[in-house]
Amino acid sequence: MNQQQREMKEYLSQAFHIDKRIQSKIEQVSALNRLATKATATYSDMPGSSTRNVHKMEDVLLRIIDLEAEINEDVIRLVDTKKDIIHKIKSVDSVEYQTLLELRYLNYMTWEQIAVEMNYELRWLYRVHGRALDAISATSH
Repeated sequence: MNQQQREMKEYLSQAFHIDKRIQSKIEQVSALNRLATKATATYSDMPGSSTRNVHKMEDVLLRIIDLEAEINEDVIRLVDTKKDIIHKIKSVDSVEYQTLLELRYLNYMTWEQIAVEMNYELRWLYRVHGRALDAISATSH
């Protein structure tokens, strides 16, 4: 794989990496929500003062709100990135190349899944992928 192909592959992989960060943040929010729910249940079962550790709970809730805002920003960036990638993929003349690039970089399919979907052997798929990267690189200049 030459430098130009590597750069294009990195560019096309942006959506995948943004999506993974979004998934990670969603998992973090979920964990914080579970923690907040457990803490609330524990607090409500405890006798004592009404000024229980409210500030710590507020910190958890603020962190959840911050993470949800980050997720929303990331989703907007993901949509914009995918639009740009789609535009670049559509600039390639070959429908075969477009299909391969969409399956890999927009649907995040594995090489094995794409080979089955397109009825290609893996070695041939890798060759076609290299050609598709060359074709999309050529349209970018």
